[in-house]
Amino acid sequence: MVVENPSGDIYDARYLESLQKVSEELFLMPGVDRAWVRSLWTPGVRWNEVTEEGFRGGPVMPDTYDGSQASIETLRRNVQRAGIVGTLVARDLKSSDVFVPLLDRDPATGKRLDYRALSRSLEQIRSRFESQGGVRIHIVGFAKLAGELLEGILKVAGYFAVAAAIAIAILFGYTRCWRSTFLVVGCSLVAVLWQVGLVSVLGFELDPYSVLVPFLVFAIGVSHGTQKMNGILQDVARGTHQLVAARYTFRRLFLPGLTALLADAVGFAVLVAIDIRVIQQLAISASVGVGALIVTNLVLLPVLLSYTGVGKAAAARSLRNEAPDRPVSWAFRWLGRVTEPRYAALIVGVSAAMALCGWKMSRGLQVGDLEPGAPELRSSSRYNRDNAFITAHYGLSNDVFAVMVKTGKEGCLDRSTLIEADRLGWALQQTPGVQATNSLSDAVRVITAGSFEGNPKWLTLARNQDILNYAAQQATTRNPELFNTDCSVMPVLAFLSDHKAETLDRVVRVAEEFATLHSDDQRQFLLAAGNAGIDAATNRVVHAASRTMMLWVYAAVAALCLITFRSWRATVVTILPLAITSVLCEALMVMLGIGVKVATLPVIALGVGIGVDYALYLLSVQLALQRAGRSLEDAHRISLRFTGKVVALVGATLAAGVVTWVFSPIKFQADMGILLTFMFLWNMVGALVLMPALSRFLLAKLPAPAPRTLAEAIE
Repeated sequence: MVVENPSGDIYDARYLESLQKVSEELFLMPGVDRAWVRSLWTPGVRWNEVTEEGFRGGPVMPDTYDGSQASIETLRRNVQRAGIVGTLVARDLKSSDVFVPLLDRDPATGKRLDYRALSRSLEQIRSRFESQGGVRIHIVGFAKLAGELLEGILKVAGYFAVAAAIAIAILFGYTRCWRSTFLVVGCSLVAVLWQVGLVSVLGFELDPYSVLVPFLVFAIGVSHGTQKMNGILQDVARGTHQLVAARYTFRRLFLPGLTALLADAVGFAVLVAIDIRVIQQLAISASVGVGALIVTNLVLLPVLLSYTGVGKAAAARSLRNEAPDRPVSWAFRWLGRVTEPRYAALIVGVSAAMALCGWKMSRGLQVGDLEPGAPELRSSSRYNRDNAFITAHYGLSNDVFAVMVKTGKEGCLDRSTLIEADRLGWALQQTPGVQATNSLSDAVRVITAGSFEGNPKWLTLARNQDILNYAAQQATTRNPELFNTDCSVMPVLAFLSDHKAETLDRVVRVAEEFATLHSDDQRQFLLAAGNAGIDAATNRVVHAASRTMMLWVYAAVAALCLITFRSWRATVVTILPLAITSVLCEALMVMLGIGVKVATLPVIALGVGIGVDYALYLLSVQLALQRAGRSLEDAHRISLRFTGKVVALVGATLAAGVVTWVFSPIKFQADMGILLTFMFLWNMVGALVLMPALSRFLLAKLPAPAPRTLAEAIE
């Protein structure tokens, strides 16, 4: 927590009084490791100097401080002698830091630390002191970031109600039947409840990633439920009893629906192969939800509709809308002509050009974060504004990259190991994006010089082992994090200006080259720890998994299409629009400045798995009609009239289920909302426009054995 004086510097009695109160409140908060709290007011922050008589030192805050000008001047001298400008005190001397280390559990209760409650307590401290005037407060750190994310999850939960309301409005606008609308939405909500309950039974927790899964499950459920409802509406309108209509619809659409849901599940399940736990949990949660949909929307919904039926007025309206002689909109008239050779050639050519342009643009896609600050939150968030302030005014940022030097027991005190660690620190310092480095070698060198009257000639790593041992012992009293208890592991810390992908790539490259050249039997240089090190490792896993994941997704979807259509040509017609959408989605990511990372990696897999639903419903009808002897043009027009509107409705419903994420305070959720909305809508366009155009060149002629009626063909 950084306390700033907006109207002066830290050498102000009123400011120092506020800083003291803030320090005391933070010191007494539950879960604080009080022994290591550091501020200008804690006695552990000390100054030291070397004189002719030996060492002199004391706490930075004078014992006799009384707010007078004389005591403030003493404080000013102590700050300079302590060398804490840039770390505990800002470089411009207008703010100072209260460093508050936390325990993982509250000692009073033994329970895990509640980051949400902690974040709220910090906000109360901020608002109270800022309202009194005289100071501004900036707060950063993992605990605060976690609290912000948990608050964001609660806001996202409210968007679920908005998504449900949008879905109800779209469905009712299409059917004008409250009975069937609420049944579709109700069955989808049952699947969501089952998914949440089963995931809880499996021991998973709700996190900022998996909280989005209920949205997807609900949207997929509504889309499949709409297909069932539409089939029953049409059969009832033709005079079929509601029980028989439910049976017909179940028989007609169960296999395509099951195949589509299995494709969705495959799109999710492939993500389990990525060695990142949150993605694996998201994949399992989503697969469980899709499994629940097989029961609720493919089985339960037709059963319920067989009891309740649909409104007579809605059924009659559906029949009128499907009548062959009913005038249709210009859009559907144009869609009915896309299989004509001239239109088909134009559409395929334009799609190929778009795919080529998208591919060239997508080559600029980067792995990792592309903006400074916490990527989980928007750049305009209070946390990222605070982070920018601290990075600009202090010498050390929150982005820490740590290389671990592993040796034998007591090996970190060996002079050769200290020299190698020092060389690594020097190599990292020369890397653009590294603000400073720190290791045991730095502390030993400074303490050694201090032990010899501050002589700069002793600012070195002495050959005498006793001198090194003494310096290390002194260093650990002030900085116990410099090595572990048996002195077999010590970190070399690099403080980075940001954690952008390019910055991490440069630092990792330097560290890996050094580790390759300098690791031996006595010591190993291991990458990497620290939050920036974890980001770098995550980026590497994401980069390795991204293309492999896409190949698995498309291979699985292609296999399911082959099983369903039993035609490689139909499989190509289905896959090509999905592939073009994937390429365009990557190009969109480049345009919007979104990198491939944990949050966005699953998006394309989800988009492909769910996008194939359109093709399975639309192309299955078209192929059945063609095999019944219809021409491609007639089969396309009838399938468009029979399922085309529903495909458009499904696309709108799916997009409505995720577009509300765009307003999330959590940035990666907003990014996922934009990308999934794009993929759902563009896959819908591909199914309605590009897929029939491709059919002109690949599916114009099919063998035609025989059902005698349209009803039999569709069955």
